[in-house]
Amino acid sequence: MAYITLTDINKIYPNGFHAVHNFNLEIEKGEFIVFVGPSGCGKSTTLRMIAGLEDISKGDFLINGKRVNELGPREREVAMVFQSYALYPQMTVFDNLAFGLELQGVDEDVIEQRVEKTAKILGLTDYLDRLPRALSGGQRQRVAVGRAIIRKVGIFLMDEPLSNLDAKQRVTMRSEITQIHRETGATTIYVTHDQTEAMTMADRIVVMKEGYVQQVGTPYDLYFNPVNVFVAGFIGEPPMNFIRTVVKEGAVRIGGKEIDLSFKLGEHLAEWEGRPVVFGFRPEAAILGEAEDACVLGGSVELTEMLGDNSNVYVTMKEDRVILKVDPHDTPETDSDITFSIPHKSIYLFDGETENVINV
Repeated sequence: MAYITLTDINKIYPNGFHAVHNFNLEIEKGEFIVFVGPSGCGKSTTLRMIAGLEDISKGDFLINGKRVNELGPREREVAMVFQSYALYPQMTVFDNLAFGLELQGVDEDVIEQRVEKTAKILGLTDYLDRLPRALSGGQRQRVAVGRAIIRKVGIFLMDEPLSNLDAKQRVTMRSEITQIHRETGATTIYVTHDQTEAMTMADRIVVMKEGYVQQVGTPYDLYFNPVNVFVAGFIGEPPMNFIRTVVKEGAVRIGGKEIDLSFKLGEHLAEWEGRPVVFGFRPEAAILGEAEDACVLGGSVELTEMLGDNSNVYVTMKEDRVILKVDPHDTPETDSDITFSIPHKSIYLFDGETENVINV
C-alpha cells in the first residue's frame, strides 16, 4: 500500500467549473513529487485538496490506507509552505518557528532545542532575533520552510515557494530544499510552473494540463520518453522543435527536403500514408553539417543567442522555424545558410490528430 493514494480525485466548483479531472496517483513514503504545468492546470487546486483547504468533489484520498477526505488540515498532519511566506511580521524568526509548537503545548525546553536545530539546518542561527522585514527574500523563505519542518509531520506541501525570489536565490533555495528533504525524509509534494525546478528536484513529476494528468514519471522519463506533444514541449529549455506535416509516399517534406520515415515507422509505414504527423526533435540533438544515420536538413540563420555554455541558433526553413542548441565556438553567422543533421535516434514522431507519440 502506498503512503499516499489519490483515486479518481475531482474538483467541481458550485458554478460547474471542473478544475481537476480523475486525478490518480500513488506516492511512496519519502518521495519528492512535483506537480508541474501552466497556470490554471489544476496543480495548486490538487495540492489544496491534499492539504484539506479545498473539499474533494469526487474520489478517495488515503494516507497510509486510511481515507481522510473529511479530515481537516490539522488532523491530516501535513505542513504547508505558501508562495507568500505567510510569516507573522510582528514576531521574530525564533517566535515564527516556535509558534506552531507553542499551540501544540510543547514544553519550552523542547521548543528551544528544536528551534535551534532547525535554525542550524537552514542557516538561520544568526537571525533568530530579527523580524521578517529585516530578512532577505531567501531568508524569509527559509523561515517559512523551517516553520513547516519543525513540526516533524510526515507530509510537506509546497505551493510555488520560490516564485517570489530572484533567479540566483531560486537556484540556491532549490538545492537547500532538496537537501532538507534528504535530511528529514518527509514525503514532499511540490507545486511549480517552472519545469527547471521540477527536473532538478523531483523523484517523479506529474505534468498537468487543463485539469488532466498528462504524464507521471521520473525527470528522465519525461524528457526522453514524452507521451504527447504537450509534455514534449513543456519539458526542456529551449522547448522541443515541432514541424507539422503529412506523410506522402512514405516520406514527409520538411524545409524543401524529403525525409523518408521508414527508419521510424518500419513495417507500419503504409498505415500512415496521407495522415498528418508532427516531426519533433530537441534543440541540443542537432549536429552542424551532415552526419550518418540522421535526417539532414538546412535553412537560413535568422538569429543567434550566445549564452556562454551554448548558443541558441534560430533557423528558418521555408515555412518552418526551429531552434538549434550548439557549441558556442561553432555558432554560425546570422543570415548564413547552414546544413544540420538530426540523428534518427533523437527524432520523435507524434500523431497529428491526437498529438500522442507514435511508438511502433
